[in-house]
Amino acid sequence: MTTFALVGSGFRAQMFLDVARALGTVSCVGAVVRTPRTLGVPTFGSLDACVAAARPDFVLTTTPWSVTPAAVVQAVERGLPVLAETPPAPDLEAMRDLWAAVGGSGLVQVAEQYLMMPAHAARAAVVAGGAIGTPTQVQVSSTQQYHAVSLVRGYLGAGRGPVTARASRTTAPLLSPLDRGGWTDDPAEHPTTTTLATLDLGPGRSALYDYTEQQTRNQLRSRRLLVRGSAGELQDDAVVRLAGPRTLVRTPLQRRQSGHDLDLLGFDTEHITFDGAVVYRNPYVGQRWMDEEIAVATLLERTAAWVRGEGPEPYPLAEGLHDQQVALAVERSADLDAPVTTSSEGWSTPG
Repeated sequence: MTTFALVGSGFRAQMFLDVARALGTVSCVGAVVRTPRTLGVPTFGSLDACVAAARPDFVLTTTPWSVTPAAVVQAVERGLPVLAETPPAPDLEAMRDLWAAVGGSGLVQVAEQYLMMPAHAARAAVVAGGAIGTPTQVQVSSTQQYHAVSLVRGYLGAGRGPVTARASRTTAPLLSPLDRGGWTDDPAEHPTTTTLATLDLGPGRSALYDYTEQQTRNQLRSRRLLVRGSAGELQDDAVVRLAGPRTLVRTPLQRRQSGHDLDLLGFDTEHITFDGAVVYRNPYVGQRWMDEEIAVATLLERTAAWVRGEGPEPYPLAEGLHDQQVALAVERSADLDAPVTTSSEGWSTPG
């Protein structure tokens, strides 16, 4: 059993706790909270008190942006590996300070789970398998800032080189029927901002970022993904490609979802196929989890394997810092109404 200490007690903290309990392979030995509350695990006023009671194998931070860097440094100073909720720091100055403090430790991972979600994992496998040739452009309209940048880089196979952002914002009325708490029952239209940006990731690689506030939860705005390649493109859950001379083929990605009609196995995601081959298989069949919970479980187990020395780093700090740096460049470009290129930093790589 791999153990962790939780720092924080908000929405994300509760999801990690629920998933860990169901997994049974990763266990929370305590939570560090500012005020006492019921989380189903022992609570402590400080990390030192938690570590003294039961030294964990790693620390999971689910804290506000402004608090996360200090929590990460505190854990590393005690020799503990860390899985830090996104983003690892709020601004470029804090990112530089964090890297200077812990970048060389090799102890920090970032809880970037989007590429571990079943649909994205399946799509990424198809792209990596060469179905559309060399991936050249990603257009993403689903999630915000650093998460979207992670998707772009993941599909393109892009490193941590310089990125030029050109962004603008518009505001228009929009209903908001759902938020994190569920149905709002709010009939009013609210001014809502959409950010559009193009990203130049170097020769032959580009992206389009399109995000409307609350899009991740507002079901009145759909999620869209396009990955263009030299020999075809993937649009959401279908691929068009040149399969041979004068032969254009359109092939769907198909999810096997049990529990429909007279299927009595229970509602669950089993696998996703492409052209007759399984490109994603759910490791947690029987849990009846939504995609986000599957991704969180995958992240927890990959972190546990890394901590034990039995698996690769799930998402190193350098990757999470670069995602955030590009996201900040998008916002800065929109503020200035001018192109912004990311600077070379300690976590950067050439090209």
